[in-house]
Amino acid sequence: MLKFHVKAITMDVEGNFSVLLTDEEEKKVLPIVIGPLEAQNIAIPLQGITPPRPLTPDLLKSVIEELGGKPEKVVITDLKDDTYYAELYIKQGDRVIKLDSRPSDAIALAMRTDIPIFINIRLAEFTYDMADLKFDDRDS
Repeated sequence: MLKFHVKAITMDVEGNFSVLLTDEEEKKVLPIVIGPLEAQNIAIPLQGITPPRPLTPDLLKSVIEELGGKPEKVVITDLKDDTYYAELYIKQGDRVIKLDSRPSDAIALAMRTDIPIFINIRLAEFTYDMADLKFDDRDS
């Protein structure tokens, strides 16, 4: 597995959002297309904002903790038919619970619990060189 972290949320010219995951050296990037609500759920903690009421990932964090669990890690496991798959690992007592998850939901939880995000090494072929990406920071 390769350790990655959230670098940014981007929006393309057609209004589609992506979360950009980068390796520890920020040389490789894995873009995952997500919906606008999912983008918001990731962007809020990325920007250091605390919402006045809990959003779904905040609720998930609270539920896990109230049931005696502790989120351990997120693993982006696979890509099938242009859809990424992920697993969320939760430690509860002596056992580790592995849950199927959408990457965006698992990443939103990871942002709130400071747990690592990994990608399956097979997904490295879908990464881009960070130096090849162009960002437009101009306000439109």
